[in-house]
Parts: sequence; structure tokens; C-alpha cells
Amino acid sequence: MASMGLSIDEQKAVERFRKTVVDPSQNSLVILDFWAEWCGPCKALAPVLEKVAGEYADKGVILAKVNVDEEQFIAAQFQVRSIPTVYAMFQGRPVADLTSARSESQLRQAIDQLLAQLPIQPAGEGAAAPQGPSPEELAQYVKMGEDALAGGDPQRAAGIFAQITEFAPDNAPAHAGLVRALVQMGEVDEAGRVMQAIETDPRLAADPSVGAARSAIELAGTRVDDGELSALRAAAEANPEDMDAQFAFAEGAFAAGQRDAAADTLLAMVAADREWNEGAARAKLLKIFEAIGLEDEWVVATRRRLSKILFG
Repeated sequence: MASMGLSIDEQKAVERFRKTVVDPSQNSLVILDFWAEWCGPCKALAPVLEKVAGEYADKGVILAKVNVDEEQFIAAQFQVRSIPTVYAMFQGRPVADLTSARSESQLRQAIDQLLAQLPIQPAGEGAAAPQGPSPEELAQYVKMGEDALAGGDPQRAAGIFAQITEFAPDNAPAHAGLVRALVQMGEVDEAGRVMQAIETDPRLAADPSVGAARSAIELAGTRVDDGELSALRAAAEANPEDMDAQFAFAEGAFAAGQRDAAADTLLAMVAADREWNEGAARAKLLKIFEAIGLEDEWVVATRRRLSKILFG
């Protein structure tokens, strides 16, 4: 897996988790227990988990434990809010939440149901070749990347999207997300190279998600240095009615990462004259929304401001 966007400690955590949970879960049912030394309920549950997992070992059940204090990154990826938290894992993804199964009988019942539904390989049988992530799992990873991007962490988003593209080279949303993340990181040249590779693959280039990546590249093309941006700002402030000056500053500000200033300027332009240059200010705002992502909180809030101007 690619490690771009992850710290060294996070890379090590992912590798440990892969070895102890993801790889074994390709053929076995892994009972994943999130716990901590200071957690009394965790210590009470541990013997139950160990006993039942031991009883089902010959049926392909394995117990894996994650100390949330030592593996905070992994716990965060599973959005663990309280402990003990217990999941059943198969082929790299959670298939059941077993946290409420606190007694031996409850745990056995839950495991029996899972074994009846899943192609678990009993211990001792020949192991099948490891499978890659399922389409559902890939979709979850893409959402994780989009969440990181929306949360203002383009470096982590780039790492997640890059990992997905290695597993699934034909996953267009991941390629598009990688371009958008690189642009937000200021790695415009690298984003351009990724975009060129996308355009050479018809499967990727035709996907609707790639439109947002194209918009991100186009918007980044208006990048100026600090001196030029200061001059554009001064011209816009000196001539509030000069739409060309306002538009030039908005483009430069967004490319420089000052999206609030860009949006404020473009919204003011729409309020003053929404038809200027065939609606160029509104069109630029929509392109910005697309490039950032329509689910982004900033985009949602700014779209509300635009709607209020347009529709009162």
C-alpha cells in the first residue's frame, strides 16, 4: 500500500493492523477487541472473548486485540468512541458489531450466525489467495479520503486516495480525489501529472467525478505570487465597481488558498450584477464548489449564501 500522507508512526500502525487483522481475516473470522489497561469492563470481557474464540478456533475464528492507547490511529479510523468495542472482521472489513455480546452464550450465538452466513475457512484447510478490497470497502475508503479532504487535511486524503488507486487502478473517484488533494497541498505539478494519466485512460476520463479534478487543475492555473496577489487585492479595493479587477483578485485569492476572500468577492459581484460577463462570477463559484467537493461544510455554507443572494 502507498504511504503518502501518513506519518512514519501511522504507516507502522497500518502495517501492524494489516498483519494481525486484515491478512488473517481474508479466510478467517477475526474478533477484534478494542481495549485499554485502565478499562475495567474490558478486563471483565477479555476472558469471555478468549474462551469463546478458543472454542471456535478450529472453525476459523481468531481473536485480535487493539490497545486504544497504543494504537490511537487505528482506533480513530474505526471511530471508536468507548471501550470495550468489539467487531467481527472478514476480508478486511467489519461484518458485525459484537460490543453488546457480553456473555459467552450471546457471543456464541453471534458467531454461529456469522459462520452460517460467511465462507469462513476452518483452521487447517488450504488458504485461499488473499483477495483485494471489495467494491463496498473501496467505497468506504473513498469516503474516508473525502472526509479527510473536507476536514482540511489534504495530505492524509492524498495518502488514502493513493492507496486506493494502487488496489483499484480503475477507481475514478480515487484518482480524482488524489488530484484535488494534491492541488490543495500546493502540489500542482504533481496533480497535473496525475491528471494527464487520467486523461489517457478512457475508463477514468469519462467518469463524472473527474470533472471536479479538472476544475481543481483549472482553478490552480491562476496561481500568482504574493506580490502579484497583493497588487490584485489593492486594485480590487481601490475600484469596487471594477468587475474585472474584482474577478482577477478572486481567482488569485482562491488559487493562493484564500477561499474565504475569493468567495466573499465573488458573492459581492453576484449581488451587484449577477449577469456580468454572462454570469461569470456565479459560474466561478460553482466551479470552486465542484473542485472542493459539494459535501464540504465550507461549500455547503457558501452555497447557502449564494442561494440567499439569488433567491432572496
